[in-house]
Amino acid sequence: MTDDDRRSELIAALTAADAVRFGEFELSHGGTSDYYVDKYLFETDPDALTLVAEAFADRLAETDAKLAGVALGAVPLVAVTAAELGRPYVIARKQAKEYGTGNRIEGRLDEGEEVIVIEDIATTGQSAVDAVEALREAGATVDRVLVVVDREEGAAELLADHDVELESLLTASELLAERDEEGE
Repeated sequence: MTDDDRRSELIAALTAADAVRFGEFELSHGGTSDYYVDKYLFETDPDALTLVAEAFADRLAETDAKLAGVALGAVPLVAVTAAELGRPYVIARKQAKEYGTGNRIEGRLDEGEEVIVIEDIATTGQSAVDAVEALREAGATVDRVLVVVDREEGAAELLADHDVELESLLTASELLAERDEEGE
């Protein structure tokens, strides 16, 4: 399957899951947008979730790096991708739990282990940076973040400032171009 075919298939799956919405939305960083990608709708849709896992697995097939999902939104994504690849993963929390083990990184992580972060939507990139920093503090080597959708609002630049490459399955431009083509 070509990259264009994969992108078209993913856009169709997100659209079918009603995960791409238009209107006025407040975003987690406090800004507003005239569109919203609802991760919970595509992450709970089995067809969309399967396509995302397969696309991530294709991108990760050449490496044996451990995967990390950013809590909470990327946990389903990292779980299905890890299962698709047959490898373990860890979960990076925004902050350490105040109960139990008090871990910020859940799962087994060895000092110096290469880790690739999986995230759902990248807007500013701050959540991904926080996860990268937590993983690095725990001894991991992290230089790559994979997201389903890059909203193209500064995440790539912020991650680059932290020596991390952002790679996306889809960009906002691709999602919006699809809508513009349908509207004509």
